Amino acid sequence: MSVTEHPPASRRSAGDDPGVATRTADEPAARRHASQTRATPGAKRSPWWIELLAIGWLAVIYDRLVATAPVRLHEAITNGQGILSLEQRLHLDPERTLNHWLANHHTLGVLLSYYYDNAHFIVTLGLLAYIWWARADIYRPLRNSLVLINVIGFAVFWLYPVAPPRLLPGTGFIDIVANSHTFGSWHTGTLASTADQLAAMPSLHLAWACWSSLVVWRISVRWWVRALAVAYPLVTAVAVMTTGNHYLTDVLAGMLTTALSVLIIEVVAPRAWRLLRSALGRDGGDPSSEPDARPMGS
Repeated sequence: MSVTEHPPASRRSAGDDPGVATRTADEPAARRHASQTRATPGAKRSPWWIELLAIGWLAVIYDRLVATAPVRLHEAITNGQGILSLEQRLHLDPERTLNHWLANHHTLGVLLSYYYDNAHFIVTLGLLAYIWWARADIYRPLRNSLVLINVIGFAVFWLYPVAPPRLLPGTGFIDIVANSHTFGSWHTGTLASTADQLAAMPSLHLAWACWSSLVVWRISVRWWVRALAVAYPLVTAVAVMTTGNHYLTDVLAGMLTTALSVLIIEVVAPRAWRLLRSALGRDGGDPSSEPDARPMGS
């Protein structure tokens, strides 16, 4: 009887051990998975003064829109009534039911009022500052998308002003935020004069929330963090409708605004730039020269 010799375990190849083979096959996928949240070495941070200029530019445009509110009030109310009427015909008008339900829950109303007034600023600007500081490799296209979201929103505010449900006469909506007397409310006091009350369409609360979710999704692969990212726009949608500040149509338009902005900045613009460089006889392979890697307005 012959005895078959087996090679020592230390001399076996990876293919002889199913466990090792599985780990080896999984390693590229694991590396790709981890690289989703790892900053690219050598990515340069955008100059801080360019970021301040972009914010200041948007603030000036917004201030001009606020100044025109008195002459657009009648048109905005008419447009708001038209949106509400359309939703009612389509049986897609949950706003009043949600608004009256929240009016009967004072504590929750106060919490959602604070959320409505502050969350979109804190979360959005906080994430913007974080990726500027820590994730320069993904910052510029995301920043450009956020700028474009606001530009689209401002254009719609000017061309199609819409009064929120709480300002429509005779419709029975309750201004939950004003009734809650929240500190720093944009509905009452001196701050009310600095806010565009006729900017319901699209909901920038929802647009910014969707943008924030995209950022969180790209900087973390933890399941619970991504779950929070998905939940954030949903909670925001409930908050803006229950408080009487937006229609369902506004919510959907806000989501569409974010999707359109990201598509333009991250898909359309880079392809158009490559085609232009190709037509000019230049090498379009340098990603640092594409629009998504340039500061908007710089």
